[in-house]
Amino acid sequence: MFRIESEKELLNAFRSRDRKHVELPKGTRLPLFVRDYLAWVDPYGVRVFLVFVAPGSTRPTGIAFRRDQQGDPTLVPNMCDWCWTSTGADIGLLTTDVDSKRRVGVNLCQDLRCGERLEAQADRSGRSTRDDIARLIQRMARFASEALGLKPDSDA
Repeated sequence: MFRIESEKELLNAFRSRDRKHVELPKGTRLPLFVRDYLAWVDPYGVRVFLVFVAPGSTRPTGIAFRRDQQGDPTLVPNMCDWCWTSTGADIGLLTTDVDSKRRVGVNLCQDLRCGERLEAQADRSGRSTRDDIARLIQRMARFASEALGLKPDSDA
C-alpha cells in the first residue's frame, strides 16, 4: 500500500515527457490510498495510465501508455503478458515512448485491471492473491526498468 498526497506528487511519478498527457479521472480526491497499483483510462479512451511502487522502492513510478489501433483481431495475442488472463478481457497492444525515436509495446489488458482479474480467479479457486499480485507488480517494474530504463527511486 502507498499513499499519494497531491496531484503534483502523482504527476511527478511520471516521466517529464508523459506528464502533459496525464489527465486524472473526474472526481479524483486526494490524498489517494493505493492498495497495489493505480490504473485508469483517459476520458477519450486513447491513453491508459499506470502508477505503482516497484519492489524495494519508496517512490511511485508512472507509465503513460497509448492504446494503439489493432489490425485484424484474429491475429492479436489473446493473453495479457502481465496477469496471463486469456478470457473475458480486452487484450491488446499498449505502447509508450522510450524517447523521441523509439516506442515500445506490450500486450496487456486494455484497461490494466489485471489485479481485479487475478482476484476474481483466486476467489473462484479459494486461494490468496498475495503472491500473484506481487508477481504482477514485479512484471510492471521489470517493464519499466528494461524497456524504459526507469530504475526504482530514480528521477523520472
